[in-house]
Amino acid sequence: MAAFLLAAEPSGASRLAIVSERAAGSPPASSEYTRFERARILGARALQVSLGAPILIEVPGELIDPVEIAEREFVAGVIPITVRRGPR
Repeated sequence: MAAFLLAAEPSGASRLAIVSERAAGSPPASSEYTRFERARILGARALQVSLGAPILIEVPGELIDPVEIAEREFVAGVIPITVRRGPR
């Protein structure tokens, strides 16, 4: 299929790099998440916080929204959730 995409693409080099990268099966870097992974991580962490899990960052006293707390933890990079990606 990659050969078909390469032959069908008239622009050449830029498409070649994209197709060969996908064909190699290299997942995105571990610090990059898809929008679906990000949503799943934030939702799971917000649920944990709402059920009484310890908050891992300093938050102002008036901040009580678990989704906002989870977003701040995500930006800080302290959420203890990992993403395992399978073969594509």
